[in-house]
Amino acid sequence: MTVFVVSLFLPNTINFTLPTSTSTIGGRRQSPPQPPRRQTTKPPLDTKKPSLFAQRDITPPDTPIADDGHEEFFAPDSESAELHVAHYPKQEEGVRRSILAPSDPHSPAWGSGKLFTQPQSRASSPPPADILKHNKLVDKAAALGRAGIRQPQLGERSESHDRVFAHADWTVVPADQGNGGLRNAVQAAVRNGELHDKIWVGTLGMPTDALEDTQRKQDIEDRLATEYDSVTVFCKDSDFDGHYTHYCKQILWPVFHYQIPDNPKSKAYEDHSWVFYRKVNQNFADKIIREWKRGDVIWIHDYHLLLVPAMVREKLPDAKIGFFLHVAFPSSEVFRCLATRKELLEGMLGANLIGFQIKEYARHFLQTCSRILCVEATNDGVQLENRFVDVVDLAIGIDPVALDMNRADPELQVWLKAMQERYRGKKLIVARDKLDHVRGVRQKLLAYELFLNKNPEWRDNVVMIQVATSTTEQAELDATVSDIVTRVNSSWANLAYQPVVYLKQDILYPQYLALLTVADALLITSQREGMNLTSHEYLFCQDGKFEGHNRFGSLILSEFTGSASVFGGNELSVNPWDYRATADAIKKALEMSDEEKKARWDKLYAAVMHHTAHHWHTAFLKRLDKAYDEQNSRGAISIPRLSINMLGEKYKQSERRLFMLDYEGTVASWGSPTSIILTSPQRTIDALNQILQDERNVVYVMSSRKPEELDTLFKRVPYLGLIAENGCFIKEFKKTHWYELADPVKMRAWQESVEGIMKYYQERTPGSWVETRHCSIVFHYKDADDYESAARQAGDCASHINDACEEQRVRAIPIEGAVIVEPIDWSKATAAEKIFARMTKNILPNAPYSSPVDFLMVAGDGREDECIFRWANELERNKTIESVTTVSLGNRNTEASFTITQGVTGNAFRPLKMSYSH
Repeated sequence: MTVFVVSLFLPNTINFTLPTSTSTIGGRRQSPPQPPRRQTTKPPLDTKKPSLFAQRDITPPDTPIADDGHEEFFAPDSESAELHVAHYPKQEEGVRRSILAPSDPHSPAWGSGKLFTQPQSRASSPPPADILKHNKLVDKAAALGRAGIRQPQLGERSESHDRVFAHADWTVVPADQGNGGLRNAVQAAVRNGELHDKIWVGTLGMPTDALEDTQRKQDIEDRLATEYDSVTVFCKDSDFDGHYTHYCKQILWPVFHYQIPDNPKSKAYEDHSWVFYRKVNQNFADKIIREWKRGDVIWIHDYHLLLVPAMVREKLPDAKIGFFLHVAFPSSEVFRCLATRKELLEGMLGANLIGFQIKEYARHFLQTCSRILCVEATNDGVQLENRFVDVVDLAIGIDPVALDMNRADPELQVWLKAMQERYRGKKLIVARDKLDHVRGVRQKLLAYELFLNKNPEWRDNVVMIQVATSTTEQAELDATVSDIVTRVNSSWANLAYQPVVYLKQDILYPQYLALLTVADALLITSQREGMNLTSHEYLFCQDGKFEGHNRFGSLILSEFTGSASVFGGNELSVNPWDYRATADAIKKALEMSDEEKKARWDKLYAAVMHHTAHHWHTAFLKRLDKAYDEQNSRGAISIPRLSINMLGEKYKQSERRLFMLDYEGTVASWGSPTSIILTSPQRTIDALNQILQDERNVVYVMSSRKPEELDTLFKRVPYLGLIAENGCFIKEFKKTHWYELADPVKMRAWQESVEGIMKYYQERTPGSWVETRHCSIVFHYKDADDYESAARQAGDCASHINDACEEQRVRAIPIEGAVIVEPIDWSKATAAEKIFARMTKNILPNAPYSSPVDFLMVAGDGREDECIFRWANELERNKTIESVTTVSLGNRNTEASFTITQGVTGNAFRPLKMSYSH
């Protein structure tokens, strides 16, 4: 069995050695820090900049403020800058071709990396406003050319620049972009012997049009396949640029992090890059389909490839497909703003198992599917027309073994000593973030400014080191952050002290680990984040392994990160928009007693060591195996047809028989909800009466209809047992009165609130109507004037009720043409349990048997029958009943043991008739 690990970027990329350039990869490391040259520059002061608090009149200091060469201190020297792979740890010893990836590498924008020598992109960015007019643009360019007017070309370079790559030497190197947490998880599984056969599927993370139709392209693909277990997906530069730079980064990324791209300066409204997103996803799907063999596992990752599961499922219906979303998943109110919302959801639902970091994201996904697709969403997953898709929350983590190995690097010791000397006597608050609006760097610095303003005793005693890396152009945010840093340093700095060290650069991996080790607190104020693994690495580095350095440091963490759900409140949780509370958390972190710090750290460390990368990898694949097996066992093609002869034999050999038959669609065909006229009524009545002639038979008919309706329907079948409103009412066999299982007072309480919600949607849906039953309410829209609009309203209605009435133990279930709201605690299965319990109680003391039934047949055709199928099958597994037959009508996935394609009255009753003929 091969596991296909499908991610947008491969773990490795290509570095070319051109005749006019030297390789940027080398084995030497960053030189130990040298005493920096002091500079005496004074940042400009602008007292008109907005602040959180009233500004006093500040006179700029006459003497230069401190600028102790912090950027020089952290920057590598010129030789190391050329030879060292930025922010990547050393290669793991004993593992061939294995690089330990940073959990959050803060990779550069595609096609703009300066670390490696690679081709430039041929893409014209941004894509044209209307890609369908491409030919017209070409014609226009040609006409201008004939007129002697030459249009400037973005990123233009000579053809010789492209041709040189066809003959240049090249090497395979660790990529500087991609999902570091995923790479570490796969590597941990390989190291522990749990993943023997894997294939990475992804792109090289660089423009490749320059390699088209060259032998170099084939050589690269072959070497990656044979030596690095990697299948390379090649995309046109224009396709990848439209997919990644535009659709992923300008539309999906902001929306998934609650940043709707609707501000006046946003270009998302004129970006028609959806077609490129589809193209790249199709390229991935085609490559997987060509490589897949029966028994292989396909594991697809993250928001770049949301369409791939359904694309693969279309061609490989039996494939085992898992999908994991590493970023946050927004609420349905936010996700529905996407123009391609349905296509994205349907793409994800091609998987057998969909994974999210925390329960909140999984719940948002289920609610969004219910609301937008009008499908039934349960706590376990999504029920589609012909299959079930499992949904699970499983937090990713770090690889402690690999991280600890990197802490043995001698260079780390050098940096630890240098930092200890440089910041002796100061408390250190450390942060490392991408400089974008999602990470909350601006909010963090404003809170720190407020902290210094409110707590003058901490001035001269605390330093914040903020590492800010930029992956996209954020000029306005960059300017705002720089202004705040300048204002803080101008206000409180002196010759010997600088309150904020702001590094607009990434740092080397040994420096990063050294910062996490010497820090007194880590401050993370992300506005939204799937899982912040920097906090996990910080907690691991605070174990006190290095004598003389800080340990058990405090963690200040945004409540909007996935990690906050994992840590269980043992961190100092903050709302990034609440600057005062964040400032107070900084003060608490710095003044916390050693005992409290140790107690908090112990619990946080335990969470980190439980939610490891290895645990995440192993648990997800095990869950995928289980989900795949369960779904296949319930698939229509896996379930055998009911054998009439076999059923007849079981029937004749039994003495105590119990039949539980669904009414609508099983005993009789579906009819109008307002009609109580049976389809072929005489045939049904005759069949039921014939069964009841044998005193050894007990028959119950189950229905979602009200008790009085069932009495009218079956008044010509005396002594028939009835179950009404899907289990809320029971009329026992050979009895004449009904009894209600549900509490009528509780029923009326939730019905009043639900009916108000349904009336609201009914008024906005012409042709719909609301049916109120004793224990349920149904919103019917099958005959609505505009069915598509009505379906959207029904989805909103179901989502609204499930959110508002969760505590009242009711649920809204979308079915074809309707939404039914019913209590969670009562079902056909609970009614069947009551009936079976009473039958067991009525067994005579001297009876030669312990079970009141030795033959049980359950037949149904809908989702509401699955619970009673499970109940009956469990009785057979426990050997409570000798012979159990569960039958589902139609071609859908089910937990029934058998299927038939015709109604019970015309098929399943045949063995009963055969028994009378003998």
